[in-house]
Amino acid sequence: MPNMSYCRFYNTLEDLRDCQEHINDTSMGKEELEKRNRLVEICQEIVDEAEEIEEKDLEENEDD
Repeated sequence: MPNMSYCRFYNTLEDLRDCQEHINDTSMGKEELEKRNRLVEICQEIVDEAEEIEEKDLEENEDD
């Protein structure tokens, strides 16, 4: 079931914490390992996008 928009980040944060705690588990099957790797890629994309947003916000605040 998809997350409700009002609690999307709250619920996802809890799930990401669980993934972080188990990131080094060695008992994962091939599909789970592939999903772990894709999750890491997506997390990096999120960080990159967040950095772009921060830079844009800083530039906009300098203009004020």
